[in-house]
Amino acid sequence: MQLHEEHRPKTWGEVIGQDKAIRRINQLRQRGLGSRAFWISGQSGTGKTTIARLIASELADEFGIEEIDASECTPARLRETVRTRRIRCIGTKSGRAYIVNEAHGLSKSAIRQLLVMLERLPSHVVWVFTTTCDGQESLFEDNIDAHPLLSRCAVLPLSRRGLAEPFAQRAKEIAEREGLDGQPIEKYIRLLRDNGNNLRAALQAIEAGGMLN
Repeated sequence: MQLHEEHRPKTWGEVIGQDKAIRRINQLRQRGLGSRAFWISGQSGTGKTTIARLIASELADEFGIEEIDASECTPARLRETVRTRRIRCIGTKSGRAYIVNEAHGLSKSAIRQLLVMLERLPSHVVWVFTTTCDGQESLFEDNIDAHPLLSRCAVLPLSRRGLAEPFAQRAKEIAEREGLDGQPIEKYIRLLRDNGNNLRAALQAIEAGGMLN
């Protein structure tokens, strides 16, 4: 397992650099995250997938979470989710969660169907869409009116600024734990900045020995 997966945050308290988004989620958690859709946008490696999976895990066990690439969101696939979501899962958490990655790749027909589906979500179901900032902009530039879709979601834009230092500290902690550390914190900060604050990319460089003496 790669470092970024092995050390992916498992709790909300482990998420770093995205305090504003976490505060918003905590506000919604007080009323329950079920029967909602979330739209998470941010730069690569800043926490989109982590936050999406944590939202999903609030309602569903692992086998109740389905990750779908936007290119696979055909009308037939979406109709199938409507059928399956009616049935609660058997387990500690009986909910169902659907995570749509690369949501900027949604087709017009998929968006039209989602508009109807998201209007009447069962209380045990949550949908989470993730996309990069550039991808979100392209979704609107491609003559697809995605505004109605976003209006049905809790929109969570992830922070772009102030990430180098906290991400560098996290990266160094992981490197130390894995025996891959040999550099001062300043080198980690530079690594993060060189990678556009992409923690996943920085961890891949560390895994390749980039921070060894």
